[in-house]
Amino acid sequence: MNTNMNMGDLFGMAGKMKEMQARMQEAQENLTKITEVGEAGAGMVKAKANGKKQLISIEIDEDLMKPSDREILQDLIVAATNKALEKVEVKAKEELQKSTEGLMPNIPGMDFDKLFK
Repeated sequence: MNTNMNMGDLFGMAGKMKEMQARMQEAQENLTKITEVGEAGAGMVKAKANGKKQLISIEIDEDLMKPSDREILQDLIVAATNKALEKVEVKAKEELQKSTEGLMPNIPGMDFDKLFK
């Protein structure tokens, strides 16, 4: 194994690192554009989340706005929110993998999510 690196190799590696940083930053910014909707109660409650795992909106069917349905409504909101977050996590991972494709070796078990928390 040759341990001597020439200057061209060093500059090439530095360029790759800068490109990777730029792509990772762009991927992070794009996560806010990725959205998914989770539904619960046959669509009576809908929760929308983005790729940064932030809840964007909640829609509640008018029929659930009775005081007697408060507990059911709370449960449906939690269920819809969790579904939206699960779905958007899949899309966010795909976006991150697409953004870094060809820049880093495919290392099994490498989780890019930790880079954005």
